[in-house]
Amino acid sequence: MIDLSHNIGEHDKIIEIRDLHKSFGDLKVLSGVNLDVYNKENFVVLGRSGSGKSVLIKIISGLLQPDKGTVKVFGYEVPQLKKEDLMQLRLQIGFSFQNSALYDSMTVKENLEFPLIHNMRNMTRREMRQEVESVLDDVGLLHTLNQMPSELSGGQRKRIGIARTLIMHPKLMLYDEPTSGLDPITSIEINSLINHVRQKFSTTSIIITHDMTCAKTTGDRVAMLYQGEFIKQGTFAEVFGAEDQRLKQFYEYNFID
Repeated sequence: MIDLSHNIGEHDKIIEIRDLHKSFGDLKVLSGVNLDVYNKENFVVLGRSGSGKSVLIKIISGLLQPDKGTVKVFGYEVPQLKKEDLMQLRLQIGFSFQNSALYDSMTVKENLEFPLIHNMRNMTRREMRQEVESVLDDVGLLHTLNQMPSELSGGQRKRIGIARTLIMHPKLMLYDEPTSGLDPITSIEINSLINHVRQKFSTTSIIITHDMTCAKTTGDRVAMLYQGEFIKQGTFAEVFGAEDQRLKQFYEYNFID
């Protein structure tokens, strides 16, 4: 049985990964990944498209099974969890999808109520309304309450997707390409929101991106995923100050694949 009611220490490891491997047929995607992410840390994973970034966070959240290796989240070995325990663990993990994953046929309010209806069955309608309005206010979009996703800009949809994740008060946030497809000004706003979420909700985050500004603005530490493994971890300055041609090439091409 999953128990996350205990206090998590400031320097505790939220994620611990050792010798992680994942292949799809003959294609090796992850080849011996090692990673520690600490409480309330924003950890950025950089890499080109197809480098295995999204596969990594899907394994962390239990959406994919690894071929080999240890994957611990909140101290629990994710690949070994029973279905019921995995579902309980996922309630503590917020997954912000690249495409926002909103239901087009639902209003913003209905989109945000959806996870509450399915997971918080004892909540009253009034309590749900308060939660919805609170998280919408946190992302600066309270005025969109009764709008449809089709009426929102790309940046607004990203914000609503993050709000729908926050409504379950997760301890761990997984952001998959949070600034993808956005203009530079909106990207800056999303980066600021990621930092605001960490500050207000005391979340730990993994941010998957190939956006240089996103990495530099949001990451306490940065790791470069290259050909299935991390070739460098550290602060942004430490990673891109290293004398490694693979890193310099990534930097010089401004992360455009």
